[in-house]
Amino acid sequence: MNDKLIMENYLLILKSTVEVYVHGTLESSNEDSRKVLKSCLDNIMDSQADTYDEMTKYGWYTINNVEASKIQTMLSKLQSNN
Repeated sequence: MNDKLIMENYLLILKSTVEVYVHGTLESSNEDSRKVLKSCLDNIMDSQADTYDEMTKYGWYTINNVEASKIQTMLSKLQSNN
C-alpha cells in the first residue's frame, strides 16, 4: 500500500466521520452532549482540512476549475426550474 492510497482512505474515513458527528450534533437533545459532539466535529474537520492540504501538496488530490460560462449555464438552468 502506498502513501497516496493510505491518505485517500484516511480522507474518506474522515469525511464519513464528519457526517456522523454532524447528525449527532444536530440531533442531540442535551446541551452538554451537543458541546462534546461539536468539539469532536471541529477536530475531525480540522484533520480533514490538514489531510486535504497535505494531499494537494503532493498532487494526490486535484481540483479542476470550472469555466465561468459553465457555472452561468447551470445557474440559468436552476433558476428556470423554480
